Amino acid sequence: MGIKVEFNPNLALRNIEEYKKGTRKLEECVPEKLEEGKTYQFLKEGQRLYWLEGEQPLIETKGNQNLSRPLASIIILEATHFKEEKKTYTKGKYKVIKLLGNNARIYFEGFEKASYPI
Repeated sequence: MGIKVEFNPNLALRNIEEYKKGTRKLEECVPEKLEEGKTYQFLKEGQRLYWLEGEQPLIETKGNQNLSRPLASIIILEATHFKEEKKTYTKGKYKVIKLLGNNARIYFEGFEKASYPI
C-alpha cells in the first residue's frame, strides 16, 4: 500500500465567485485583489507537496485541470498537512512577488523563471 501524494508545480486556486456562492472557502480561491508583496493563505484538498525554494505560478483552476495562464509569481512560505472529517488537506501561506496579468510576457519556462523577457 502506498501513500497518496500529489506534487504541484504551481498553486491552483478557484475563482473568488466560488467563495461568494458559498461552494468554497475563502482560502481555496484567488483573492479578489492580489497585491505584490502581500501574503495570503491557501487551502487545498489532498496531501500536496509544493516547492519552497523559489518562485512558481499562481493560477486559477475551474477543476479537471482546466487552468488559466499564470496570474502572479509567488513563493510558498509554508505548507502543512492536516486531517478534518476523514479528509486530508494542505494549508499554507504564499507571498505575491510579481503580478503577471493576461497580457504579461512569458515569465516562466517550465519550472524556472525566464532569464530574459519573451
